Amino acid sequence: MCGIVGYIGEKDCLPILINGLKRLEYRGYDSAGIGYFRSNKINVIKSVGKVVELEKKVEAASVHSNMGIAHTRWATHGEPSELNAHPHSNQSNSITLIHNGIVENYIELKQMLVSKGYIFTSETDTEVLVHLLDLFAKNNYSFFEAVRHALIRVEGAYGIAVISTSDPDKIIVAKKGSPLVIGIGKNENFIASDVTALVNYTERVVYLEDHEIAEVTKDGFVTKTISNEIIEKDIHEIAINIDEISKGGYDHFMMKEIMEQPFSIENSIRGRLLQKEGTAKLGGLENVIDLIVNAPRIILCACGTSWHSALVGEYLFEQLAGVPAEVEYASEFRYRSPIINKGDVIFFISQSGETADTLAALKEAKMKGALVLGICNVVGSSIARASHSGVYVHAGPEIGVASTKAFTSQLVTLTLIALLTARKKNMNITVGQKIVSEMFSLPDKIKRVLELNDTIKEIAKDFADTNNFLYLGRGYNFPVAMEGALKLKEISYIHAEGYPAAEMKHGPIALIDNNMPVVFIAPKDSTYDKILSNIEEVKARKGRIIAVTTEDDTKLQNIVDYVIKVPKISEFLLPILTVIPLQLLAYHIAVLKGLNVDQPRNLAKSVTVE
Repeated sequence: MCGIVGYIGEKDCLPILINGLKRLEYRGYDSAGIGYFRSNKINVIKSVGKVVELEKKVEAASVHSNMGIAHTRWATHGEPSELNAHPHSNQSNSITLIHNGIVENYIELKQMLVSKGYIFTSETDTEVLVHLLDLFAKNNYSFFEAVRHALIRVEGAYGIAVISTSDPDKIIVAKKGSPLVIGIGKNENFIASDVTALVNYTERVVYLEDHEIAEVTKDGFVTKTISNEIIEKDIHEIAINIDEISKGGYDHFMMKEIMEQPFSIENSIRGRLLQKEGTAKLGGLENVIDLIVNAPRIILCACGTSWHSALVGEYLFEQLAGVPAEVEYASEFRYRSPIINKGDVIFFISQSGETADTLAALKEAKMKGALVLGICNVVGSSIARASHSGVYVHAGPEIGVASTKAFTSQLVTLTLIALLTARKKNMNITVGQKIVSEMFSLPDKIKRVLELNDTIKEIAKDFADTNNFLYLGRGYNFPVAMEGALKLKEISYIHAEGYPAAEMKHGPIALIDNNMPVVFIAPKDSTYDKILSNIEEVKARKGRIIAVTTEDDTKLQNIVDYVIKVPKISEFLLPILTVIPLQLLAYHIAVLKGLNVDQPRNLAKSVTVE
C-alpha cells in the first residue's frame, strides 16, 4: 500500500526519491512527501494527490541534498491531507519519520504522550511514533537506541525510515509485518518498501525480516534485532528488467499485462512440464512432494483475486489428484482458531507475497505445525521467505492494481502442482501426457483469445453506462464468474456480483430485468446443458446476456445477445482462457468511462495492513 524510498550517498537524493516514488505509484496512495537534510536541518515537502504534484513543489524549491526519505501514503487514520501526509516530525523538527503499517495501540501511546506535554497536529497513528522517539531521545538515548526502545512499545505493523539531526549521516530503518529492503550501492545506499523503486540504481539488495533494525550510511549498514543482537544479512541479486516495469507503448499497464499473458504463461510452465513422463517438475516442492501426496487435506488460503484462483485450485486437487481440499479467506483464517490436523498441507497464495492477512495466516498455521507452502509472484517476498517451501508463478512484474496475468499464472501453477500430485498418486501416464500437451498449447490459445479484443471493445460500448452486472458460471468457471465481477468492480466502479449459476434462482433472479446485463461463462463442458437452462431463465425475464463459450458451440448465438468464443481445451484449463474476455471487458468499460484503470480509487496493489 504505502511506499517508502530512502537515499544516502554522494548524489542529489531528490531526483532519486521522486523517481522511486513514481515506481511505487502502482501500490496505491493519496498523498506524498519528502524529508531531506539541508544546512544541517531537516526540511519537509508534502502534497496531496499524485507524485507529480510533489515533484512540482520540489522543483520550485530548487534544493539539493545527499540524504533523504520519501513516502506515498494510503490513508488509514485520518483523511488525505498535507497535515496527515508523511513524513512526520517532532516539535523541534530534529526527528523526521515515514511509516507503513498501523500502530494498533496508538490511542494508549497518544494519551501518554499528551500527558507529557506533546502536541499532535495530525490525525494519524504515525505521529505517535515520532513523538515517542523524541521522548526517548530526550532521555539521553542514542538515535538508534531511541528507535529501538520506542518500537519495543509499539503494537501493530510497521516499516519505518527515520532521520535525525543528532546523527545526520545515517538513516535508521526497521520492519515488522511491512516489507522493507536495503539497496546496496558504491558510496551510496538505498531504502525501499519494494525493489521496483530500486531497479534504476542497484541489483543488490538485503531484505529485512520482522523485528530487525538497520543503521544505514553511505558506506554500509549494520542490522540488529529489536533485542540489540547483531545479524549478518545475505545480499540478494534482483533480476527485474526496467522494460518489465514500463508500459511498453500501451496506454495502461493493465492492457499491457493482459496482452502479455501468452508470454507470462509460457514463463510459468517453462522447464516444468515433462511430456514423456506426463508430469510436472517443480524444484521448490521436491523435498515436500511426498507430504503433499499423502496429505489427508489440502487448504488453500488467500485474499481477493488470489482467493479466486484458490477456488479453482480446490477443484483441481479434488478432481485431478483426489485430495480433499478447502479454501479459506486469509483474513478470517486465524480469527476463528482454525483446526489444523497432523499432515495438513496449506498453500498460501499471493501475487505480491506481502499481503498482510495472508502472511499472518501463514504464521498462525506454521505455529500450529502445518506444512506451509507459498505460491507467489515476487521473488524474495515475505511469504516466500516465511514458507517451508513453495513455487513462484513467474508471471513477471505486475504493476496494474487489478491483477490479470498473475491470476492466470496462479491457475497454471496450481494445475502443475495438482498434476504432479496426481501422477505421484494414481493418475495414468496417458492422461498425464494429454494434460501436458494441452498445457503446452495454452500460450497459442491465449493469443487467439486476445485477437477478440476489438470485438469485446465493441461490446463494452453498449454497457459503459450500466449500473449493475451479474456474472454466472458453473464448476471450474464459477470462480471465473467471481473474478470477472471483481475486475469490473475494481476498475469501473460498477456494482457486480459473481455466483454459481444454479444459485441464481435462490435470490439474484429477482434482480433480472431488461436493464440487467448477465455474463454467463458457458463453455461446452460437463455443465453445459445445465447452464443453458439458466440462460433461458434469464432470457425469459428479458435480461441482456453476454456468453463466453467455446468455439465448438452452435446454440448460444441464437439465444443470447452477445457471444464471445474461446478455443476448446480440457475443462480444468478453461478458466485460464474464459477469464481473459472478462478482463478485457472490464478494461474497455473503465476506459470508456474515463477512469484510471491502473490506479483505481481506494485500492492498493499490495495490501500490507490488516
